[in-house]
Amino acid sequence: MIDPKQPLPITRQCQLLRVARSSVYYGSSSESADNEVLMRRIDSLFTDAPYLGYRKITAILRREGHVINGKRVRRLMQRMGLQAVYPRPNTSKPHPNHIIYPYLLKDVAIVRPNQVWATDITYIPLGKGWCYLVAIIDWFSRYVVSWRLSTTMEVGFCVQALDNALATAHPEIFNSDQGSQFTSQAFTECLKQAGVLISMDGRGSYHDNIFTERLWRSVKYEEVYLKEYTTIEQAEAALAEYFERYNHWRPHQALAYKTPADIHFFLEENPACGYMDNTPLRSMLPTYPQAQQQLQPII
Repeated sequence: MIDPKQPLPITRQCQLLRVARSSVYYGSSSESADNEVLMRRIDSLFTDAPYLGYRKITAILRREGHVINGKRVRRLMQRMGLQAVYPRPNTSKPHPNHIIYPYLLKDVAIVRPNQVWATDITYIPLGKGWCYLVAIIDWFSRYVVSWRLSTTMEVGFCVQALDNALATAHPEIFNSDQGSQFTSQAFTECLKQAGVLISMDGRGSYHDNIFTERLWRSVKYEEVYLKEYTTIEQAEAALAEYFERYNHWRPHQALAYKTPADIHFFLEENPACGYMDNTPLRSMLPTYPQAQQQLQPII
């Protein structure tokens, strides 16, 4: 996005894109070759079983022959932005100076596209180092509305993804965890200016990021782990192709083998169609148990 060859100064480009200037010159701090191997294995284990905490991952790594202690695993997981999915008082650690918004999805039936969007960040390995992927997903259709890559965990790339998503539509509610990127003023102001209600996971709502965890599993097993990205530019090009396939070509089991785009745009273009009295639409709606539960109040 930032092009030093443009006549516009880099400082002004950063201001327009809401990106910290320091991130433009940032290079991923290198880890040892041993840590790089461990981080890739940790990422694979976590993607396969996101409920694993650092203690269980440590035990599995030791069983596989790695000489490692829990402190090292915990540090690497923190560096990668990984945190086990399970009930706990705080699902993430917010910035102490940021406003935490209430959770708005209890007893809300998710029955249409652009009713609720959600977001999360995951780790993507590169040849030497790593980068971070943020995605915004529509809960009902599983459609990936927007995504961005970054070499840092600063808020800029999250705001870029949000701006791009809001340029296509405005959801009624936007749900996220309490990570500092999503509680930042730069991020929340974009939502408030668009008239979007802000919801943040709190106690008892840990299960909400299961939707994005499933997306990460698909992205990594169907794309990332099959290739060796050398640079972030290579990763960006490959992921652009993948998300296009994911949205418009890949049949989704949770959507009765329709694509996310089939569900997302059919209902968006036919808002007056009721799913109870429309046979073509009813055949496109989710049929697996968890999706059916979404048509009931979410507890």
